[in-house]
Amino acid sequence: MSQLLTNYYEAASVILFGIGFMNLLLQRNLIKKFIGLNIMDTATYLFLAAKGYVAGRTAPILTNGIIDADYYINPIPAGLVLTGCIGICNSVLSCSGSAAV
Repeated sequence: MSQLLTNYYEAASVILFGIGFMNLLLQRNLIKKFIGLNIMDTATYLFLAAKGYVAGRTAPILTNGIIDADYYINPIPAGLVLTGCIGICNSVLSCSGSAAV
């Protein structure tokens, strides 16, 4: 139980992923399934952002001559989350296109 309280971002992302997955499985309406897929997508971004952040470290911008990797966070999860913004834009376009039909 103590692990759940210290990793609450990860726990929230798992719960959101479960909600989106159950919505994807149980709903018959295509728009509602699409919303469930977006919830799962958001949960994945939350998980990546939570895992990419390390307390006490800074962004990987070289300053003051510090080149030790233990001083910086990993930039890959942040890059993946930024790339996921394209998926969010595509989902908005898909919803607006289906509403017009």
